[in-house]
Amino acid sequence: MAEKNEWNGHGEEIEDLLRPRTSPIAIRMLESETDIPPGALRPKRDRAVHLAQCQAFSLSRRQGRTVAMLTEDQWCWGPMMAYGLADPGIAEAYPELRDEVRKMPRLEPGRYVGILSAPLKTAGFRPEAVLVYCNNAQLLHMLHALSFAGEGRVDTPLYPIASCALSVVPALEGRYAVTLPDPGELGRALAGEDEIIFSLPPAKVALLVAQLRAFEERKWGYRHHAFLEMRPDFPRPEFYKKFMRECGGDAGDLPVWPEEP
Repeated sequence: MAEKNEWNGHGEEIEDLLRPRTSPIAIRMLESETDIPPGALRPKRDRAVHLAQCQAFSLSRRQGRTVAMLTEDQWCWGPMMAYGLADPGIAEAYPELRDEVRKMPRLEPGRYVGILSAPLKTAGFRPEAVLVYCNNAQLLHMLHALSFAGEGRVDTPLYPIASCALSVVPALEGRYAVTLPDPGELGRALAGEDEIIFSLPPAKVALLVAQLRAFEERKWGYRHHAFLEMRPDFPRPEFYKKFMRECGGDAGDLPVWPEEP
């Protein structure tokens, strides 16, 4: 078994503290075939099949596979355009694609030959982006934890097409992103109807783990969430009360909601 690196430890902690249904995945762009690690699955070569990029991500996050996707493996136009594997001028000849390609974030054409994905907890390479497939409550929890470190605001476009572009490219460029799995990812890559994608650059992964750990130590962690009845006049921190007094509201000494008849 290969020796674990710091990224593997981060992946294990995110899974333990956040309990996502599938593993967070590490992403790395390939500048040459020589960058592909031994043992990586190459769909066309190894299985004589093609995959959409979202299907490759699904193999990584669900089955723990390291997957290398080059042009010969791709079965969808989205990653070809997003990752610079095709000349962007080609799309201008296709009315079905022209407007969509103009809207998507794209990498420099010709710089990369493919893309590599693997579970963060087992990846044998340094990631250039990390994707966490989660539910809305888990997304909220990550952003809430990051907000206590002065982060957590995500300015991101929500668009129903090309989740392989919208989730990967911003993180490669050093930004957080929140992405809706697109129709192809829902229909062909087993994405759940309750899943959403949180992307982050590797420079922010240690911070996320530290904040999730701090929340857990204070019993604020995701594992401590419980669904309770809707309770009026719930306990509040003291600054809530002070704020309400200054605004002319009720500080909480008396019930605010009338009793039901």
